[in-house]
Amino acid sequence: MKCTWILLAAFPLFGGSVRIYQTNSAGDHVDVIDPATNKVVMKVEGIEVPHGVAFSPDGKRAYITCESESTLWATDTKTGKLIAKAKLSGHPNNLSVSTDGKYAFVGIAVAPGAVDVIDTATMELAKSIPVKGAVHNVYVTPDGKYAVAGSIPGKMITVIDEKTQQVAWELPVPAGVRPMAFDKAADGSTAHIYAQLSNLHGFIVVDFKTHQIAQTVKLPDEPLIGKAESGAPSHGIAVSPDGKTMWVNSSLASGIFEYSLPDLKVLGYVKTDKVPDWVTFTPDGKKVYVANSAVNTVTAVDTASRKEIATIPVGEVPKRNGTVVVP
Repeated sequence: MKCTWILLAAFPLFGGSVRIYQTNSAGDHVDVIDPATNKVVMKVEGIEVPHGVAFSPDGKRAYITCESESTLWATDTKTGKLIAKAKLSGHPNNLSVSTDGKYAFVGIAVAPGAVDVIDTATMELAKSIPVKGAVHNVYVTPDGKYAVAGSIPGKMITVIDEKTQQVAWELPVPAGVRPMAFDKAADGSTAHIYAQLSNLHGFIVVDFKTHQIAQTVKLPDEPLIGKAESGAPSHGIAVSPDGKTMWVNSSLASGIFEYSLPDLKVLGYVKTDKVPDWVTFTPDGKKVYVANSAVNTVTAVDTASRKEIATIPVGEVPKRNGTVVVP
C-alpha cells in the first residue's frame, strides 16, 4: 500500500505507472526502469540485439525491433512477456507508432531503404513504403499526420502521409540523418524538424511548412572531454513535454545541453558519461534519461536543477529508450 501511494503521488496526472524502456543494442534484453526509484524493475528477455522501442497509445504494449531476427516484437508492458512478432522486409532500426495505435512504422536499415507499415491488430506487414536510402529512425509528427524517416547513406529526410501511406515530400540534406525531434506551431501543426547529422556537432532546423533548412545550430565547443563515435558527435535529441525546451546529447562533451524553444538559446549543460546516445523524458518533464552507450549506464537528470540524480546500470551498449505510462 505504501509503494502504491508513492507511485500515485509522484505521477498524479498520468493514471498509471511510468516506465522507462532501455534497449541494449549489443545485448539480449531490454531493461525497464521505474523513475520513482531509478531502479530496473523488469526485463524483456530473449530479444537478441533489440534496437528501437515505441508504445501503443493506451500504454499496454511495447513494440521493439529485433535486429537479429528482422522482426518487430509486441510485448505486454505489465509483464514484459511476448505477445506476437511481425516479420519485417529487412533488417530494422528504429520505429514509431501512429497516434491511433493502428500502425507501427519501422525503419528498414538496408538498401534500397523502406519504411515497413505493420498492422498492430494482426501483427502483419501491411505495406513497405520505398524511400531513398536505408532508414535509421522513423518518427510520427506531433500532429499525428506524418511519419518522418531519416537515412544516413541516402542523406535524406522523407515525409510520409499517414493516411495515404505515400511519400508526401523529401528533403536532401548535407550529411546522413541521425536522430530527430519536432515541435508544434500555435495551431497544433508540426512547426520544425530538428535533425542531427553525421559529423555535425549540433543539428539542423527544418521548416516543416516550407520544406527547407532554416538554420544550422552548433553545440558549444566546451567542455571537450569526450570523443565522437561512428561519425556522430551529437546523437540523441528530444523536446520536453511542455514544448519549452529541447535537450541535445554531445559525445564531445560527454553530456547533454538544454536549449530554449523557439529561440534556441543554450540554457545549461549536464555531464552524463561516455557517448550519450539517446534521451527520453518522464511525462511531467521533471526528469530526463540519457543512455550512455560506452559505459552501459543510464543517467537520470533533474531538469529543474540540471543535476544528475542517479546512474542506473543496464545491459550492453544501451542506445534507444522511451517512456510509457502503464495502465
